Amino acid sequence: MDDLTPLRQQWLDRIKSAADPAAIEDVRLAALGKKGEISLKMRELGRMSPEQRQTTGKALNALRDEIDTALRARKAALDDAALEARLAGEWLDVTLPGRPRPQGTIHPVSQVMDEVTAIFADMGFAVAEGPQVETDWYNFDALNIAPEHPARQEHDTFFMHRAPGDDRPPHVLRTHTSPVQIRAMQDQGAPIRVIAPGRVYRMDMDQTHTPMFHQIEGLAIDRDISMAQLKWTLEEFFSAFFGTRVKTRFRASHFPFTEPSAEVDIQCSWEGGTLKLGEGEGWLEVLGSGMVHPHVLRSGGIDPDAWQGFAFGMGIDRMAMLKYGIPDLRAFFESDLRWLRHFGFMPGDVPSVAGGLNR
Repeated sequence: MDDLTPLRQQWLDRIKSAADPAAIEDVRLAALGKKGEISLKMRELGRMSPEQRQTTGKALNALRDEIDTALRARKAALDDAALEARLAGEWLDVTLPGRPRPQGTIHPVSQVMDEVTAIFADMGFAVAEGPQVETDWYNFDALNIAPEHPARQEHDTFFMHRAPGDDRPPHVLRTHTSPVQIRAMQDQGAPIRVIAPGRVYRMDMDQTHTPMFHQIEGLAIDRDISMAQLKWTLEEFFSAFFGTRVKTRFRASHFPFTEPSAEVDIQCSWEGGTLKLGEGEGWLEVLGSGMVHPHVLRSGGIDPDAWQGFAFGMGIDRMAMLKYGIPDLRAFFESDLRWLRHFGFMPGDVPSVAGGLNR
């Protein structure tokens, strides 16, 4: 084969004269493409003698590599030149103030659920979950709620639609997270210590109630659980949640699922229309509690003659309003963060990891 020097110089000159990426691509195809000049010459190697093939093949490979390297270098140079030209024609005044960007934050209900969960986790309570569509048995019967109880009427509970001939047990949107306690007892047995946070549904639609809200319930069962331990648990929780020592007051009450039952109030005062917790002579009701009824223990598969325990429940929405000073329930359903900020809500410094008998 003839000397490759002229061929080499020819392609190097064409590469050097290429003025843009499109021209570079044309040169590449003409030289190294499937039908390019150098590619066609390499196909001729098969017709050569072994000695010629060794010498010419080595020279053609070196030429191909050199042309490929030159193509890449020229393309990089053209790209750099294009960037320099763009930078020279475009500019940005970095001294201008930045454009404000909307700042999101954790919703107060979600944040409070995480905070409550973390506090109870420190006390050894695990998180239990269950379905939001429950059977009538789990939502009422297993919790010792009699068939004639007002909560089982349609104006208090969302009952799921039944087609004619459907003989399955009635299903409802759970009215509390108490069914989760039954399921946890059935799954884990005793001893057990769980909390059950989640959404619940009731036919309450007025200025102070909503048809969907959030609760968290607690359940502790062991051999010698007492009301004294219930009181200690709740006082420790309130003090951790509100960041100050909070006294509690237990008032006798009635819930079908606990016996004895108690409403729990926390110490507070009103000064200039401002609620302050942990001080003063006033009391504010925040949750319901009591010792688990024997019927409820049996429904959960636990022998009430060998085990006993306490349960409590509170509304997450209400706890959020108390902690962050949000006086209007509608704030939780406004998507505009300015509405929440209007009521003084600011996200906590350390979001943690969350009911019940009473909203």
